[in-house]
Amino acid sequence: MKSAPIQEHTSPLNAQQAQQLTELIGTLTPMQVTWISGYLAGINAHSATGEVAPPAQSAAAPAAQAEASEPLTILYGSQTGNAEDVAEQLRERAEAAGLNATVHDMLDYKPKDLKKEQNLIVCVSTHGEGDPPDNAEELHEFLFGKKAPKLDGLRFSVLAFGDTSYDNFCQTGKDFDAQLEKLGGKRMAERVDLDVDFDDAAEAWIDDIVKTFGDALGGTGGGEQPHPTVTAMPGAEAAPSAANYSRKNPYPAEVLENIVLNGRGSDKEVHHIELDTEDSGLVWEPGDSLGIIPENDPAVVEELIAALNLSPEETVTGVDGEVSLEHALTHQYEITTLTRPFIEKYAEQARSEALDALLAEDKRDALAEYMDGRFIVDLVEDYPIEGLAGADFVRLLRKLPPRLYSIASSHAANPDELHLTVAAVRYEAHGRPRSGVASIQLADRSEDVKLPVYIDSNKNFKLPADDAAPIIMIGPGTGVAPFRAFLEEREERGASGDNWLFFGSQHFLADFYYQIDWLRWRKDGLLTRMDVAFSRDQEEKIYVQDKIRAAGKDVFDWIERGATIYVCGDANAMAHDVHEALLDLIGEHAKLDAEGAAGFLKNLQKEKRYQRDVY
Repeated sequence: MKSAPIQEHTSPLNAQQAQQLTELIGTLTPMQVTWISGYLAGINAHSATGEVAPPAQSAAAPAAQAEASEPLTILYGSQTGNAEDVAEQLRERAEAAGLNATVHDMLDYKPKDLKKEQNLIVCVSTHGEGDPPDNAEELHEFLFGKKAPKLDGLRFSVLAFGDTSYDNFCQTGKDFDAQLEKLGGKRMAERVDLDVDFDDAAEAWIDDIVKTFGDALGGTGGGEQPHPTVTAMPGAEAAPSAANYSRKNPYPAEVLENIVLNGRGSDKEVHHIELDTEDSGLVWEPGDSLGIIPENDPAVVEELIAALNLSPEETVTGVDGEVSLEHALTHQYEITTLTRPFIEKYAEQARSEALDALLAEDKRDALAEYMDGRFIVDLVEDYPIEGLAGADFVRLLRKLPPRLYSIASSHAANPDELHLTVAAVRYEAHGRPRSGVASIQLADRSEDVKLPVYIDSNKNFKLPADDAAPIIMIGPGTGVAPFRAFLEEREERGASGDNWLFFGSQHFLADFYYQIDWLRWRKDGLLTRMDVAFSRDQEEKIYVQDKIRAAGKDVFDWIERGATIYVCGDANAMAHDVHEALLDLIGEHAKLDAEGAAGFLKNLQKEKRYQRDVY
């Protein structure tokens, strides 16, 4: 962070203090500055009121408590950071309970050390259709390989993160849980599977697991982690802080701009959205996402209520008390995406032989085909339940999950507004028009409405700390969003590192998102190189992976001089194809076989020089 040097004659500091503080501020991110500001305000408030803050527990205290405790190892595998956050919360609570707990990123953990563990907790998410997250791949492969050790004497527990809209819900957590037991481990507590709305369930799991391992390892039995509070100076208004807003307490943001980025003739509909954050205190870093708590389309709500043959005014017990059925279905519950868990619960009420047959284990393909493109209203119409009350129906639904969008702007460059790049999802299926929940709310219904939002920090997708380091950004379609934030940030910092962007879409004239920005940065020299692939502008389709292969020698040269590679976008096809292109060019130019190239890329990942934000 840039700031003017603090001068001795204009401050109460002596020369040495002024110099030290200036040097410290120069190393801080905006988020760190916000935290320190609040921390110092709290100290000042205690001094002004004559109150003395209770001394913080020294780092040695938990260690002293835990001397009699066996080590407790917590491993996390996380694509976006949720499993990591819960793992850190668990470590804090475990230490407060007198346990000797440590937490490790699976990517940094040596798989062979598993045989040394006595007490292990795994917090791991599932990526896409049952795959482990990037940082869990190596350990997952090791556990299922020939070198996996016998784990007799290991006590373990697994917390799995997932999304019930995917068929292989929490599959990676299930894999770890089953394999640790198969290798001889003893399960201390049953695996817990968390859906996208996981806060309360994760908190309850932490309570249970700390008690379970505390009883087994001889902890103090405590575990209540005090939450620090910051008191503002008397007579001063408390400065807004990003900590005030979260998934549970989102900030109501107003939409300032809603601009369609596509030109005439495009098959796409991508919107540039600008949100007002001036009074929010929200702070974000390039690579972070914005969480939006959406609401369902009123037309879809009306259609579902009609299919249920219910009154919109019927009183039901919603997420936070009694509300009308219409309110619950609009604001509180997922009413579009069909999932197997929902169908299973619905089938218990329907008592339909046909629906039960569709849920048979050998009919998974048929069920997947039925679910494809259908909403919950289709199930209700195809398998109606006579006399189903609204109160009973909402109990079958899951809470409406937030939607995450990569932030397309830098806080340093635009502190009072936040930008998103949103593809509006519209299609027809089974005789009905369908649409995405949050994308269409943003595209069509965001005027004069406050959107509940929060920052979702992504610790695994960050610019290098060294502003002189080169970066390679690969972001076709809306995957280019975070790279606009990257370049705004590097421009604001005056970063000297080279920047190379690979962008792809369908048509040059209609789908070149943020073309003016890229061309300005090319002219100014910030964007060192840009390779584009417009797949439908010629007979043979050309994609970003083709451009990467064509520039293979230059890409490898950049890697050799320290470049970090970033990939953002579709996980199902693009990310895999880009990964294969990188393996091919590494193999060719480093003269490595397939195994060697994979190891080379894995080392880049461990060094945080190959980062992916794919979905």
